[in-house]
Amino acid sequence: MTECTSLQFVSPFAFEAMQKVDVVCLASLSDPELRLLLPCLVRMALCAPADQSQSWAQDKKLILRLLSGVEAVNSIVALLSVDFHALEQDASKEQQLRHKLGGGSGESILVSQLQHGLTLEFEHSDSPRRLRLVLSELLAIMNKVSESNGEFFFKSSELFESPVYLEEAADVLCILQAELPSLLPIVDVAEALLHVRNGAWFLCLLVANVPDSFNEVCRGLIKNGERQDEESLGGRRRTDALRFLCKMNPSQALKVRGMVVEECHLPGLGVALTLDHTKNEACEDGVSDLVCFVSGLLLGTNAKVRTWFGTFIRNGQQRKRETSSSVLWQMRRQLLLELMGILPTVRSTRIVEEADVDMEPNVSVYSGLKEEHVVKASALLRLYCALMGIAGLKPTEEEAEQLLQLMTSRPPATPAGVRFVSLSFCMLLAFSTLVSTPEQEQLMVVWLSWMIKEEAYFESTSGVSASFGEMLLLVAMYFHSNQLSAIIDLVCSTLGMKIVIKPSSLSRMKTIFTQEIFTEQVVTAHAVRVPVTSNLSANITGFLPIHCIYQLLRSRSFTKHKVSIKDWIYRQLCETSTPLHPQLLPLIDVYINSILTPASKSNPEATNQPVTEQEILNIFQGVIGGDNIRLNQRFSITAQLLVLYYILSYEEALLANTKTLAAMQRKPKSYSSSLMDQIPIKFLIRQAQGLQQELGGLHSALLRLLATNYPHLCIVDDWICEEEITGTDALLRRMLLTNNAKNHSPKQLQEAFSAVPVNNTQVMQIIEHLTLLSASELIPYAEVLTSNMSQLLNSGVPRRILQTVNKLWMVLNTVMPRRLWVMTVNALQPSIKFVRQQKYTQNDLMIDPLIVLRCDQRVHRCPPLMDITLHMLNGYLLASKAYLSAHLKETEQDRPSQNNTIGLVGQTDAPEVTREELKNALLAAQDSAAVQILLEICLPTEEEKANGVNPDSLLRNVQSVITTSAPNKGMEEGEDNLLCNLREGYPCELLPLTVAGIPSMHICLDFIPELIAQPELEKQIFAIQLLSHLCIQYALPKSLSVARLAVNVMGTLLTVLTQAKRYAFFMPTLPSLVSFCRAFPPLYEDIMSLLIQIGQVCASDVATQTRDIDPIITRLQQIKEKPSGWSQICKDSSYKNGSRDTGSMDPDVQLCHCIERTVIEIINMSVSGI
Repeated sequence: MTECTSLQFVSPFAFEAMQKVDVVCLASLSDPELRLLLPCLVRMALCAPADQSQSWAQDKKLILRLLSGVEAVNSIVALLSVDFHALEQDASKEQQLRHKLGGGSGESILVSQLQHGLTLEFEHSDSPRRLRLVLSELLAIMNKVSESNGEFFFKSSELFESPVYLEEAADVLCILQAELPSLLPIVDVAEALLHVRNGAWFLCLLVANVPDSFNEVCRGLIKNGERQDEESLGGRRRTDALRFLCKMNPSQALKVRGMVVEECHLPGLGVALTLDHTKNEACEDGVSDLVCFVSGLLLGTNAKVRTWFGTFIRNGQQRKRETSSSVLWQMRRQLLLELMGILPTVRSTRIVEEADVDMEPNVSVYSGLKEEHVVKASALLRLYCALMGIAGLKPTEEEAEQLLQLMTSRPPATPAGVRFVSLSFCMLLAFSTLVSTPEQEQLMVVWLSWMIKEEAYFESTSGVSASFGEMLLLVAMYFHSNQLSAIIDLVCSTLGMKIVIKPSSLSRMKTIFTQEIFTEQVVTAHAVRVPVTSNLSANITGFLPIHCIYQLLRSRSFTKHKVSIKDWIYRQLCETSTPLHPQLLPLIDVYINSILTPASKSNPEATNQPVTEQEILNIFQGVIGGDNIRLNQRFSITAQLLVLYYILSYEEALLANTKTLAAMQRKPKSYSSSLMDQIPIKFLIRQAQGLQQELGGLHSALLRLLATNYPHLCIVDDWICEEEITGTDALLRRMLLTNNAKNHSPKQLQEAFSAVPVNNTQVMQIIEHLTLLSASELIPYAEVLTSNMSQLLNSGVPRRILQTVNKLWMVLNTVMPRRLWVMTVNALQPSIKFVRQQKYTQNDLMIDPLIVLRCDQRVHRCPPLMDITLHMLNGYLLASKAYLSAHLKETEQDRPSQNNTIGLVGQTDAPEVTREELKNALLAAQDSAAVQILLEICLPTEEEKANGVNPDSLLRNVQSVITTSAPNKGMEEGEDNLLCNLREGYPCELLPLTVAGIPSMHICLDFIPELIAQPELEKQIFAIQLLSHLCIQYALPKSLSVARLAVNVMGTLLTVLTQAKRYAFFMPTLPSLVSFCRAFPPLYEDIMSLLIQIGQVCASDVATQTRDIDPIITRLQQIKEKPSGWSQICKDSSYKNGSRDTGSMDPDVQLCHCIERTVIEIINMSVSGI
């Protein structure tokens, strides 16, 4: 709106005085300034105020005195004397008429036929007619605006264009809006004024006389505005009008700018307001408001705002009219001025040779950036990156030249300087078109060479671990491996924005890096010399040496150029802390792969060297545990856990690649079992469990490796026990911890154990105190506790001591299980005079887990120590399985010709058996043997049989311990192992114990039919006896069907067995029929019929020898027909004791008497049940 430049606007001072109704400030205004505010001041003086205070009365007098000398006041008073109610009614009628006849109708109710022009008519009219003239013209414009559907038009109106009557017309406009607010909403009036000449001036006067409407008018104009204001005349006029409003009220300019961003309308206005604000602010060294505003739009999280402003930039470039009046041109000019303002003032234009650059690290012929300008320079670089990469700005030659000068400048060695160099480097990669001439390219090469030379100095001086040297090295490695997408991701990550970079644009930079600056051999040699990051953790962000080494390992550059990287990786693992850096685990994985897999098939020896065993042991020196001893540790727990992860992953990868390595005739060295025995794996896992949040995925990765390679360290019972030990109870115990408990030394404990046969009190007191210690604090006492276990087997040792030792052993088992198990097994060996005890190793026990059960026989009658033995047995059975699986894979490459199969000895046509099947058979035999041995331990000795078994005896306690833990092992290992155990059978005296004590015995119901089908008579007898106890324990429908099957099988066997076998089979199985009837009464008829059949068969065999059987058969028939009549007879002691007719030694006679006793028991059971 250039037509308004010659007019006088309301000053910010005058507007603020109107807002605050500051009469003193108003009185200080000049007459021209006061003239613009007369409509509001006259209304304040004449209208009845709502404020009846004395202070306002005094202010009103001052306003009247102020107005008394102004001539124009009289005309405004005359305007206020009009009947506005009648005027409003006529205006409403005219609007209805125009709506009815159409907007183009020339008829008017407010104004009759005009004889002269509108300006001349306004001059000759009185106040009422002047109001009608302005109102009619304003309503006509407002109606046309509402009918234009957003299309801008320019309305020529003499009334708003004549410079002679502008002030009078403004007075009438202000009075009309103030007196008729419902007819003339101020937002609609403001919208209409944009379509007339001098509209911005009228709008500012209108708002100045109604200062409270400023925000409402601005928001309305912005909301109705165009999305791109510089594209149309209407948008530019709207922008200019709002700029005039904000100049009048500069304190609200930034708020109006916020409205612009919120509505995503008028982007030019937002930039213009920012430019106005930037010119007014006094900020020399800091980042300007323009840079912050535009950066926030393009780099913010609001995608809608980013797209909207990017469109403004693109459209502005497409217009050929790029003059100083364009807001975009003004913005670019201002940014360029700010950029040039921070460039070094003295700068050599010559190209520096290598000899010139080889100076002091902090001396350069190039004048560097001032320290106070570095942050502003970084902000400008990011802004230009966003403008070019997101908004599509195409820099001019001048902008490109100045940007390149800024990017290749030398900042001071500060953290901000490191950040600036990183941004400059990434901007060069992202926008390589900025380098267009050979001179500029040479300037860039010299600057990159300066980066390489100065990197170490910058890192040491600035104190920043993540320097630009690592980024330079990483980009060089990406170029060598042609990973251009990785470079693009790196650039976007460093710049903090997602921009489109074509891989083809990096071709020239790739040539410079790979041929002039960093050859691949230089990269690898330089990478090894880069110092490791001290105390590497996730808190250190940016690009570090570890990123470079990781990429070089992936590309196999070290092995290709025969550069050893083992020492660097080892040093970096030692220099780690929590929280764990996310690049450490991938680094270890790719390092292991480079050890096992050659870089090429033609050169199988091109691999990296593994970490030595001595270096690994150095990491774990001092890992004894306990808070008071942890200070002696040289390396952090993070380093120890990472090395543990390396060892376990290495061994797993070695086994997984056995076939591949055998094909290449390579056999990398595996770490020895003695090394693994010295590493406190369980203790480290416990430490990692408490640091899960800080270790990221390391804890879960270690658990996965343990479950695969060390299943005996992942026993569920141990985890449950550990939860109990480390839970709330443990905290309460530690609260009770006294100084006495801490003062007991292992030597004192040994002395107390030596006095156990005579004095038990001292050892009891010490071990009770030890229960208050944590697991790690108990480790020094482990050897004393285990070595003296054999003394606890002597008679007279209190049970409480044994139970406390068991408790301490279980606590130690949570931190040092493998070493503890070996010491315990060796301590519990049987003591034989003149025979030297063998010291077993961890390897011996994994090969033969049954060594655990070859302990002192007294352990079998010591429940606390038997519990420990069972725990070790379970662990070594799992360890044996893992050991044999690993051994199978390790030796697989040694038997390539036999195809891993073995023929049965002595059988020429026998089917071949795979090594896997043999391993499974060995494991099944181990499990079965363990179960059989434990079941035999449950049998009473001859002495115990003679004395009888009391419910509280040691035998009963041991039986309880064994049945609740050990035999379940056979159940859990699958159907084959269970069936194997059942086929072997065990003494029938243990059937009540096993069925009642083993929770999973119900699984045997699935295998009883197969066991009954076995040809051996002993196994059939065992199956029926076992089934009888299972039916009592588990009276289920499935048990009923199996019992019915057993009865039918017994009937079938009756017809095929000889006399001797019939006696051997039915004598032990007939009592089982009583249990069948007790569990399932519906089987009564079938069982009674079976018993009679058995009796008849026996009677027929002895018919020729004796007639004593016939009365028995007769009695059986009568009992079956009338059981109630025999109930009293059955209670006779002779029937119960089986003393009738027992003198005969004939098997059939004895079997008949057994049948009679069975029938009587069934009848007694049924009668007592009724």
